[in-house]
This record gives sequence, structure tokens and C-alpha cells, in this order.
Amino acid sequence: MKKLEIKDLSTNELVQMVSDEQMNLVKLKINHKVSDIENPKLITKTKRNIARFLTEIRAREIQQKNM
Repeated sequence: MKKLEIKDLSTNELVQMVSDEQMNLVKLKINHKVSDIENPKLITKTKRNIARFLTEIRAREIQQKNM
């Protein structure tokens, strides 16, 4: 997802996206250990998406604290 798309989401949606992506990451890792997955870069992309979501959640927390 793009940064602008992430900013448009609500905090609850971001939290849900983080949990979905974490579950997806676990499945990808398990599948990669059992047999090679077609595109191993999906693991990296999933980790980056999780980091993007968590960064936006943290930025919103800091913004609310400063208000």
C-alpha cells in the first residue's frame, strides 16, 4: 500500500490490517520452510507493510499525545 492510502485508513482498520498481515507472514514462513514459495520476496514485502502500518499507528498516538 502507498503512504497516502495508509493515511486514509482509520486506526481500527490499521490494527486489523496489522493482524491480518502478521497471520499472512506466519503462513508464508511456514510454506517457505516446507517447500519453496514461488516468490520469496513476498515475505519481505509483508514485513515492510507491517512496519508501515505500525509506523502510522505510532505517529497517530504521538499526535494525539501532543494535542
